[in-house]
Amino acid sequence: MTVTVAIPFYKVVILMMKLKYPICCGLDVHKNVIVATIVITNRDGVSEYRQKSFSTINSDIQKFHNWLIENNCYHVCMESTGKYWIPIFNYLEKDIEVCLTHPKYVKAIKGKKTDKKDSKWIADLYKFDLVRCSFIPPKDFRQLRELARYRFKLVCMKSSEKNRIQNCMTVSNVGIASVLSDPFGKTATEIMSYLLEHTADSIDEKAVRKLIKKGAKAKSDEIIEAIRGCNIETDQAKKLELALGHLEYLDGMITQTEVELYVRIKPYYEFVEFVSTMPGMTELSSTIVLAETGVDMNIFDDAKHLCSWCGLSPSNNESAGKKKSVRIAKAGAYLKPMMVQCALAAIKNKKQPYFAIKYGRIKKRRGHKKAIIAIARMMMVCIYHMVSEKKPFTPADYEELMKPQNHVERVVLNENNVFAYLESLGYDKERPLPLSLQAVSRYMVLRGESTPAV
Repeated sequence: MTVTVAIPFYKVVILMMKLKYPICCGLDVHKNVIVATIVITNRDGVSEYRQKSFSTINSDIQKFHNWLIENNCYHVCMESTGKYWIPIFNYLEKDIEVCLTHPKYVKAIKGKKTDKKDSKWIADLYKFDLVRCSFIPPKDFRQLRELARYRFKLVCMKSSEKNRIQNCMTVSNVGIASVLSDPFGKTATEIMSYLLEHTADSIDEKAVRKLIKKGAKAKSDEIIEAIRGCNIETDQAKKLELALGHLEYLDGMITQTEVELYVRIKPYYEFVEFVSTMPGMTELSSTIVLAETGVDMNIFDDAKHLCSWCGLSPSNNESAGKKKSVRIAKAGAYLKPMMVQCALAAIKNKKQPYFAIKYGRIKKRRGHKKAIIAIARMMMVCIYHMVSEKKPFTPADYEELMKPQNHVERVVLNENNVFAYLESLGYDKERPLPLSLQAVSRYMVLRGESTPAV
C-alpha cells in the first residue's frame, strides 16, 4: 500500500536550501527613506515578516537601530546605493553585522518592484546566504581610501586644467608645446608669464632668451620662432591667468593630501616598505594601493581572488561551451589605473628589468595592451604575497630570469645528432642503448619526426 504525503512548498524550499540566518533584515536604502523588512523563520520553515519605514535623519536612524535590537536582529543586508548606505552603516557598525552587496546581486523581478518588495526580497535572499557581500575595510583604511580617492580626483582636475591652458596657447598662436617636451616646465611657465605681461609688439627676444633654462638652451631659436607673431586676446589672457592660478592651487591641495596620507599610514609603514621594494612602486603608490586593499589579506581567498577584485582578471561569460568575452572586469575603478601606471613604470626600470623581460615576452605574442594588464596582475599577486608574508620583493624565478647564463640549453634530438649527444653524456658506442630510448628513437625515425627535446 502506497501512502502519499503532501509536503508544503515552503518546507520543500527549506529542505533544498540551508537556512543560515533565522532572524535577519533587508534594507532598501534611498536618499530620504529607509524601508526595512525583518524576517523571522522558525524551525518549521515558516517565515514572519515585519516591515517598517524610517527617514534618514540621525534620530530616525537611531530608532531603526533600536528597533533591530528589540527584535533580536543582528544581521542586516543592504544595497550599496551611492553614498546613502554610509550614514546607516555608521550607526549599525558597532553592534550589528552588516552585509553590503552590489545591486546586481539582489535585483528584483522586473514589473514587481516596489520599495517594500525590494526590502523583502533582499531579506529572503540573505537568510539563505545567497548574497555576495562586498568588502568593507576597517575604519582607519576607509579614511585612507577617502583621502586617496580625493587625491585621484584632484589629479584629474589638474589634468583638465592643463588641457584648458594648452587650448588657450593653441588659440593664441603660442607653439611652445610643439618645441618643449614639457609645456608646464620651468622654461615654459616663465615664458608664458612673460607673454601675459607683454603684448606681441613689445616682446624682447633677449629677455625671452634669459628665461630659457639650461636643458632647453639648444632649442632657443625654435622657442623664439614658436612665440613670434603670437596674439593673446584679453579673454584668453584672463582665462590663462585664472587657469594658472587654479593649477597652482591644485598642486598645493595635492601636496597636503599626500602629507595626510603619509601621516595616517604610519602605523602600517612596514607594509609600505615591503611593497616599495618592487620595481615600479614608490612609497606614494604603495600607500594608495594599501589604502584600497588594506593589510589583512585573509579576507581574500587567494591571490587570484584579489586580482579579480581589482578588475585585473577576465570575467567568465560562457554559454553552450562558447566563451563570449575574455575582457577584464570593470571592477577596481581607482585601483586598476594605479596598477597600470605602476606596471608602465616597472617595464621601464633598467636597474631591475624583471618585469621588463616578462613584458617583452608577452608583448610579442599578445600586444602591448594585454601585456601591460598581465604585468599589472603579476604585480598585484606579488603585493598579495609580500603583505601576507611580510617579505620584500623576492620572486621565486628572479635569479633564473635575471641570469640567463645559468640556463640549461634545450637540445632537439634527431637521427643525425642523437648518437653524438649520447657520447657527450658519457655513453659508449659499443654498448647498446637502453630499450626505452632505443624504441622511442626507432619509432620517431620511422615516422620521419624528430625525437622530443631533452
